[in-house]
Amino acid sequence: MKYIYILLGFISLALGFVGIFLPLLPTTPFLLLTLFFFAKGSTRLETWFLGTSIYQKHLKSFNERRAMSKKTKIVILAFASAMLLIGFYFTPSVVGRSIIALLIVVKYWFFLFWIKTEEESELASIQREEIGNE
Repeated sequence: MKYIYILLGFISLALGFVGIFLPLLPTTPFLLLTLFFFAKGSTRLETWFLGTSIYQKHLKSFNERRAMSKKTKIVILAFASAMLLIGFYFTPSVVGRSIIALLIVVKYWFFLFWIKTEEESELASIQREEIGNE
């Protein structure tokens, strides 16, 4: 069973990396799935993933407190919105444009109302506390 979790972890990691460049694939959920699968499958892989810069920079606050910094939210929303708007512009069908518009609305609803926003100063003080406790 451990091997299945490890395999699923690598698959979700690959999908998360692909999701960085394709706005239709959500990056953060796949990377969170990676963390879950690695935690179930291998302590060594979990430790490795927790030490990566992508986890430290983008997922740590979300994973621990279900929150992101305002800067991280803006960067994610800007990039994903730009990609979706390009797709919207080049999509000839009304159905395709409607789906893309719905995705944009859901994405903004999710980021604005479901994920808490932490100020950079709050994150810095939390990180200092964590370093002090180690």
